[in-house]
Amino acid sequence: MPSWVYLLHPPRTGFVATITEDEAALMHAHADYLAALLDQGVLVLAGPTLGETNTGITVFEADDEDAARAVMLADPAVAGGLMTPELRPMRVRFLRGRED
Repeated sequence: MPSWVYLLHPPRTGFVATITEDEAALMHAHADYLAALLDQGVLVLAGPTLGETNTGITVFEADDEDAARAVMLADPAVAGGLMTPELRPMRVRFLRGRED
């Protein structure tokens, strides 16, 4: 199955240090969404980059670009307008524990 990555660009630098209660609620829903994708076997890995700019990285599997875009747009952090998403196709080539 094809792999995809969506990047989540935060609304400002220092986002984690300055997060509001409303933003935190969306980020909790975002985490729950990712946990559900993991349970469904869709998610490969996800997490934020650290430092001043906390870009989120989500690597997942979807049949095609339309399906991948639907997964990304359903993320509460995106659907709620908090994060700016960027979708790209990805080939997971090197993954610990996987032999090709």
